[in-house]
Amino acid sequence: MSLYPSLEDLKVDRAIQAQSSQVIPRPAPAAIMPAAQQLNPGLYPNLAELSNYMGLSLTDEEIQLNMSLMPSQGNAVAIPQSQAGVLVAPVTGNDIGLRRAEIKFGLREVILCKDENGKVGLRLRAVDKGIFVQLVQVNSPASLVGLRFGDQILQIDGENCAGWTSDRAHKALKRAGQDRISLVVRDRPYQRTVTLQKDSQGHVGFIQKKGQITALVKDGSAARNGLLTNHHLCEINGQNVIGLKERQITEVLLNCGQTVTVTVVPSLIYEHIVKKMSTGLIKNSMDHSIPEV
Repeated sequence: MSLYPSLEDLKVDRAIQAQSSQVIPRPAPAAIMPAAQQLNPGLYPNLAELSNYMGLSLTDEEIQLNMSLMPSQGNAVAIPQSQAGVLVAPVTGNDIGLRRAEIKFGLREVILCKDENGKVGLRLRAVDKGIFVQLVQVNSPASLVGLRFGDQILQIDGENCAGWTSDRAHKALKRAGQDRISLVVRDRPYQRTVTLQKDSQGHVGFIQKKGQITALVKDGSAARNGLLTNHHLCEINGQNVIGLKERQITEVLLNCGQTVTVTVVPSLIYEHIVKKMSTGLIKNSMDHSIPEV
């Protein structure tokens, strides 16, 4: 995960560091100066005194939710504030949705076992000489080991998949043993995650139609954090939303917390992966469960 998952984290961290520089102990001045001249607020606002910052709600309740007695371990530098011993957490902190949606670098190996019908619940698609996950069926062996739409399969039982057709990949799964199928996987190389913050009205700043991002709201969190149009929503806080209706996707967004992490793929790639797959299969068979962390 990057140092600053969202632009809001970066802004808050800079403001906190600027404030901390104002409270560094200095030798007492030779002459007594008025209190107003001794306390230089600097160029950045004191977040605790604001009710709204960059569209975010900063009421007392919201501030308390983001206060921590322990130092943050990654997203932003935590520094002491006016209350002794209290540290301010970054905007995202250890958000559960951010951890669910994380795309890890490197490779991983997963072991599959076929179900009682001899199936693994996995459909594959050849893209640019690589083999990619097209569909993971709900409650299938593939879903239990954490495979996701867009994952790249590099090896099946020790055989390199580069240059294979979709048919060859499916035949390799079919002839594999019942109890142990080894897959070497790279997490969703065509996809990326973007972390957004809801404004005081609960909006993240983009419009989607049938899962495709069609417009961005000016100065909204989506625009600030680099979300692009002509991209398809794959996950929201780690939950697969491919095949869901617009209303269902909107409900998932509404039920998210303050921080929303969306995983997107360019529409051109998305359409190529789902090509020749029926709409009914995507809607009825796709795994939409919330992954464990």
